[in-house]
Amino acid sequence: MSDTTVTQELVITRVFDAPRELVWRAFTDPEQFAQWFGPVGWSVPRDTVDMDVRVGGHQRFVMVNDEDPSMTSPADGIFSEVVEHELLVGYEEAHGVPGLPDGTRFTLRLEFHEEPGGKTRLELRQGPFDPNVRSGAEEGWGSSFTKLDALLAR
Repeated sequence: MSDTTVTQELVITRVFDAPRELVWRAFTDPEQFAQWFGPVGWSVPRDTVDMDVRVGGHQRFVMVNDEDPSMTSPADGIFSEVVEHELLVGYEEAHGVPGLPDGTRFTLRLEFHEEPGGKTRLELRQGPFDPNVRSGAEEGWGSSFTKLDALLAR
């Protein structure tokens, strides 16, 4: 009997009411990233964020549960493609993710597109995910993007 795990890619398109450079900065500036990243109920302490935004560079941070700070979710990714204000591609190896063998490479691709009226269309692709985990990731991104909308409105 073979172990067959169905995996899916998460695809999200979101338009932000801010110029592309500002949306880019929210993803690549540690100060701003710490202010919005993570679903509601989780935060990213600024002192955990370390970014070197270049091909071969890294992005490291720790999400902390607001109600129980002992619950954490560390991230340690490597950038494989970077085009300023246009494209961020990176990967991270999964460990302890339900439905995926340890060492499975998660990829994240963020495309930043200019839209009329000074807006930005973000196209996000992330995966692979077990279908049950995928829906939670989608909810998490949506919740994070609500916090990003508030930051960009300032």
